[in-house]
This record gives sequence, structure tokens and C-alpha cells, in this order.
Amino acid sequence: MDIPYIVIDQLTPDQQQVWKTYFGDADRPRYIEEGIWRRTQEKATAEQSGWTAADDARRRIIHYRYRYSLVPTTAAPAIGLTDLYLYHSATAPADEIDAHHDALWDSLTTGGWKEAPGGFLWTRRDLKCRITEHDAHPQDAAAGRTLPVGYRSLDVQIVSVSYAPPPAVRQLPWNVLSTGIRCKDRPGTPTRVPDLSVLADLLPFQVEIGCGTSVEAGIPPLHRLHEIYRVTDRQGHEPREHRFTLSPTADTLLHEVLTEPEEKTADFVEMFRACFLAEPTPAMWALKELKDAGHLVGPVITNNFDVLAARAGLDECFMRRYDQAVPDVAWVDGAKALLVVGLHADRRKVQARARARGKQVVYLDPEGFWRDGQFMPYSLEGPQDGDLVCRATAAEALPALVNLLKQHAG
Repeated sequence: MDIPYIVIDQLTPDQQQVWKTYFGDADRPRYIEEGIWRRTQEKATAEQSGWTAADDARRRIIHYRYRYSLVPTTAAPAIGLTDLYLYHSATAPADEIDAHHDALWDSLTTGGWKEAPGGFLWTRRDLKCRITEHDAHPQDAAAGRTLPVGYRSLDVQIVSVSYAPPPAVRQLPWNVLSTGIRCKDRPGTPTRVPDLSVLADLLPFQVEIGCGTSVEAGIPPLHRLHEIYRVTDRQGHEPREHRFTLSPTADTLLHEVLTEPEEKTADFVEMFRACFLAEPTPAMWALKELKDAGHLVGPVITNNFDVLAARAGLDECFMRRYDQAVPDVAWVDGAKALLVVGLHADRRKVQARARARGKQVVYLDPEGFWRDGQFMPYSLEGPQDGDLVCRATAAEALPALVNLLKQHAG
């Protein structure tokens, strides 16, 4: 596979300006795309991991980090993937690791990779693949973790030849693993409201947005990443039915990458491409109007990497970070409420911190999604007693709120 890998060819002048303003010279490195999943088999994850006893301790860690840059072409610049880093760590009983090892060798051969002298390093054009086996993983030894007798680990690192991941990058997924399993919130009994008119008495307010606003812009939902990286088997439509991919022999991700890297990389860059090509939605422009009118204060607290809020002219407080389990929030004194738009779970404890500050928490979410022409219920995880929930889309409710507040002002 050739690096750079072209993601969007022949940028228009407007697209070049979008890159320069919101990606190349941005307030954070938006040209970096990164994701981490750590799935463990333990009592706390029994429903999804299949844990039944202490000898069930399989583990799967996925970490990807991609860098995108402008790439010159004969006519107009393109956006290219210039650094690729994919790390896969599997821990399982020795017989499963042996089978995993053999399957990797078969995939490398099928994909046309060449083994470098000394073994354990393979190359294919602008990519290299390093395979390392551990009877006891050094990260487990450093953290004092003990695995059942007979468990082994196998690490695979696939990286573009010109990129050398620094130690901090390589260590990051293990730091995330050390934070433990996230305990889901237990929902209380919130009050249902038909619309957002309640906010007329809670001005000014702050806002936190999740992927619901991204989906309205045509960006794939986050579970698309789970499909691409085979995080779960996704045999059912209900998210709670999705079991973790933990057995190395059932894990197809590395086979897909090694046998057809160009085709799989097209999947890898799909989300970044969609985010770049998306445009701010009526919901985003409604937030901008609310901001300009003084009803919305502070930056948009966002868990999204799509940059749509910034492109609508709004400041962002970015929460989807791996260097901080609970990132700081730019709270505004005098704000009476926090409006949470299209966000299923309070992973960064923003809503919990808003309640602690005495703010009214108001949710805007249809509590479900459309799949194959059918509406699939997906209840919010975090609403508590005293919170308010409006079951509507951002596209419907936010412009309606703008019009309502204009009428009040008139």
C-alpha cells in the first residue's frame, strides 16, 4: 500500500480553506484521528464477554492513530493519510494464541508481505508489521496484573514505514486499561417534556453535544467504528446484544488488514472523510443563533471530532480525550442549565458535574435510531431524578427553540 493514501482527491478552493482554518491551523490537532478499545473478560463484563469463572481472562486491545495532511497533486491538493499506526494486543489461553499466530502467518503470506531478516518484522510497500509474543506481557508485569496459568499474549503493530510511534503513543492504551471498566450510570426517574420550551425559564444555559448531531449531518454513528475494528460481533440490533470480540480465532480484523490493506484502509479513513465532507446542520446553526442572542453561553462541550460546531462559528470544549479520564469543563457562572443533545452516556461526567453545580440538566434525544427502516429504541443511560428529557431530534427541537425565544423577545 502506498503512503500517502489519498482520502479526498482534488480539493476545491473552499475545501482547502476548510482544511486550513479548521484542521491545519486549528486549536487542537484535528488532523489526528485516534481511537482505543480495551475489552476484558471478567465478572463485571460477563454479559458481553462470556465470563463464567476466574480462568476466563481473555483481553483484546485496539489502538489506532492516523495523521492526515495536505498532499500536493498535479491539479489541486488532496487530503492524504500520511501516518498510519494500528496496534492489536490479544491475550488468551496458549492454544488460542498458537492458532492466532498461525493465522497471522497465513494472512501475511496471502497478502504478499515479505519477512525481514531475523523474523518478526514483515513489510509490504509502505507498511511494516511487527509481531511480538509474550509468555507474560511486560505491561502486566509492570502493573502487577496476574493472569491465569497458561495464558499468553501476542502483539501486532502495523505502521507506515516513515512513522515511528513515540513511547507516549505506544503506552497510551495501557494507561487507559489501568483506569478500569467504566461503571454505567443507573437511570433515575426523569420528567418527560414535549419540547424545549422549559429552557425559556432557564436562561442562559450551556450545551453538551454527542454523536446524535453528527448523525444528522450524515456522519456514520460511532457503532460503525465498532464494525470496522470488529470490536463486537454485532449479531443483534440491540446494542446490549453485541458481545465482545475476545477469542483471537474469531477476530478477523488483522486478517482483513494483512490480506487486503488498501481495501481495509478505505474503511479506516471512512469516518474522517465523512467528517471533513459534512456541513453544519440546521441544529448547529440554531445553536449559533442561540449563542449570538446570549441564550447559550460558554463553548460547546463536545464529544465529537467532526468539527461541525467550530465550522458553525462556535467555540468547542473537546471532551473525547485519552490523556484525561475526566477532562476539565469550561463552566460559566450564572448558567442555569445544561442542555445535553444526542449523547447516550455521561462518560466524562459532565452531567454529573453540572448537577453538583446546581444546574438543571435537560436532555434532547429521540432515545432510539433508525436501522433498515425500523426504529430501534435506545434509552438514555444517565438521566436522574429531577432531570428533564425531550424525545425529539436536534433538527426539530433546536430551530423550534430559536423561534420560541424570538417570539418571547418580540
